[in-house]
Amino acid sequence: MSYLFTSESVTEGHPDKVCDQISDAVLDAALRGDPQSRVACECFVNEGITVGGEMTSKARLGPRRIEAIVREVLRDIGYTDRSFGIDANSCTVGIEMGQQSPDIAMGVNGTVTHEQGAGDQGMMFGYACDDTPECMPLPIQLAHRLTRRLADVRKSGLIPFLRPDGKSQVTVQYGDNGRPERVDTVVVSTQHQENIPHARICEEVRRHVIDTICGQYMDDATKVHINPTGQFVLGGPAADCGLTGRKIIVDTYGGAGRHGGGAFSGKDPSKVDRSGAYAARWIAKHMVKGGLARRCEVQVAYAIGIARPVSIHVDTFGSAMVSDRMLEEAIIEVFDLRPAAIISALDLRRPQYQQLASYGHMGREDLGVKWEETPHIAALQQTIQKKGSLLNLTRVGV
Repeated sequence: MSYLFTSESVTEGHPDKVCDQISDAVLDAALRGDPQSRVACECFVNEGITVGGEMTSKARLGPRRIEAIVREVLRDIGYTDRSFGIDANSCTVGIEMGQQSPDIAMGVNGTVTHEQGAGDQGMMFGYACDDTPECMPLPIQLAHRLTRRLADVRKSGLIPFLRPDGKSQVTVQYGDNGRPERVDTVVVSTQHQENIPHARICEEVRRHVIDTICGQYMDDATKVHINPTGQFVLGGPAADCGLTGRKIIVDTYGGAGRHGGGAFSGKDPSKVDRSGAYAARWIAKHMVKGGLARRCEVQVAYAIGIARPVSIHVDTFGSAMVSDRMLEEAIIEVFDLRPAAIISALDLRRPQYQQLASYGHMGREDLGVKWEETPHIAALQQTIQKKGSLLNLTRVGV
């Protein structure tokens, strides 16, 4: 039976994403000065910005340096005029940073590197499917491409009247075989300069953004809504306050896969909210790229201070060549899911997080992140073959 599925994305100028980028820019700065930094950085933005949280680091990150980071992020986004929603040069910036709780640190610090305990309890999900070459669901990939294109045409001057805040939403029609067939609906809402006719906004956004990104999937029946309320002049933090960690579905799979609830931004990789979710995505992508399943969701769960996961669960939605339980057994043999092992394998002590804070953390092959690489496909297949239960993989195109 065919069905519709919808996902959304937001631009880098969306108030929540402003906060994510600031939190991750502070994290990156700490990791540059001290790769072992422990950071939990939160940000709140309205007419001014407050940065708070906990940090234990040898990096020199006093209030003045953090304030400079905040203003630099705002300038890079394009918030350089108060009429846009906030001005990087004149907004107030408050800093409230303390040190990490010693009780948490006691559970995380390990005497043996790979026995470092998880920074908290919780469950994390990873997901992959064969909709796109990146093994991401098509609705969220198109939604991200639309919002990124909005930023590109704004910054390049191709559509000079756009402003930083914006959103997209894409509805894809899937066929009876569960594969994407067409785009049913596109919604784009973009902040713009005052006194620009709605017809001009629609014409230029349709031509330079929507048709460029979604044209190959659209047909005469596709519905397009551009700034449905008619205008979007007042935007950014002045119109809607922002907070770190409030766009977790945008950050992951657009709702196509489940989410454990933990946000990523501002957290160093000792927090399994981040490292565990990246590892789960890494494994799920191996399954799909390796032809072991068309769709795969992986759950890992941890207890604070304990290195090894308390559980691993796989759901391939009936698309796998072998049982989900056998895939779980293979995962345990091939992947070391202790937090320190994940950090090492995925190079998570490297400053790289500000660039991930917009347009998704998953499927980012453009950024060369390790959790999008699949070096262990052969090891997975061989592990399953040794168990004597692997079916003919040519059925799914391997």
